[in-house]
Amino acid sequence: MAPDGQTFARFFDGEQGLRLDVELHVDTAAETLRLTHPDLPMGSQYWPLWAIRALTDQARADQMVLTLVADASLDSSLIKTARLTVTDPDMISILTRLCPNLKKRDVARGTFRKVIAWTGGAVGALALMIFVILPAMANTLAAYIPIEREVAWGKTVVRGMERFLGGSEAGSLVCRNKEGLAALNAMTERLTERQDLEYDLTIAVFDHRMVNAFAAPGGHVVIMRGLISKADSPDEVAAVLGHEIGHVESRDVTRNALRTAGSAGLLSLILGDFAGGGAAVIIAEWTLNASYTREAEAAADVFALEMLDASGTDASGMADFFDKIAALQDRGSAMPGFLASHPDSHGRARAAREFARTQRYGTRPILSKREWTALQNICDD
Repeated sequence: MAPDGQTFARFFDGEQGLRLDVELHVDTAAETLRLTHPDLPMGSQYWPLWAIRALTDQARADQMVLTLVADASLDSSLIKTARLTVTDPDMISILTRLCPNLKKRDVARGTFRKVIAWTGGAVGALALMIFVILPAMANTLAAYIPIEREVAWGKTVVRGMERFLGGSEAGSLVCRNKEGLAALNAMTERLTERQDLEYDLTIAVFDHRMVNAFAAPGGHVVIMRGLISKADSPDEVAAVLGHEIGHVESRDVTRNALRTAGSAGLLSLILGDFAGGGAAVIIAEWTLNASYTREAEAAADVFALEMLDASGTDASGMADFFDKIAALQDRGSAMPGFLASHPDSHGRARAAREFARTQRYGTRPILSKREWTALQNICDD
């Protein structure tokens, strides 16, 4: 290369279709790079050094591809279509030294506004899908899913929940003490003997200290050991069991699971989890903390109270349990979703106690003392 910074490079203009070997000259006084060729307009182009940018997505290390920042843009593009490929190492060195913004990444005017607008639109569309469209679809689909498929799906949800809670394999958290299971079956039979239920119930206890219970599609109900330990009487456990059965019978749990599965699948696609691992975690967590509407919760409470009444079980057990929950809430303790989704536990306790005063049948404990002790020890080997 000549001492004055003169050399040749390949020039391409996408607008004009020109592909020329142009002569380059760096004018340090004018701070420009001059491109010269007879076929260029007026024979030359002048690129201000400050406006030259190097393209970074180039595979070859022995050349530099340059472009020019547009003075003005009528569309969203930042740069002109011109490309200049420089292979002379001396010229590459000169331009690297003299072009102050060579590696600068420019952002088009209005880009941030567009990004914010697109992001807001995407978030709005996602919220519309999760909170409006999916619930409406879930309400419709829940009425048409065959019960046998709903039962199979419920088994899958329970297995996923078990893994989420730390179970090493399917069934590893299920409590199997024979006397305890006999007591649980006795409680279930007593509650349901006068009920015309749509589902064949599958009731289980998980060996977990969480004070919680949840229902899964197809008649599955799981009670945690922590809830049994927290209760002072079997009637309290029966009240929670009746409440969850109410959600099962009204298909609240199926609608919620459909909505959760759809939301989890949508989020997993957005977050790139096509394998479904993250979706499984979301489904498990949302099922564990299932939050139903006020109407659904109230209906499940009424269902449980009527079930307790029909079985001759004192509804005061439900009042006592909600009193405990209200006390925990008053202390600001963290509560599981199915208990804390509606803060008025005091009101629910009052309603249950008022109902107990008007029960039509004589009541007796739902389990004997021996059975209650067996249920409390259901997770013991």
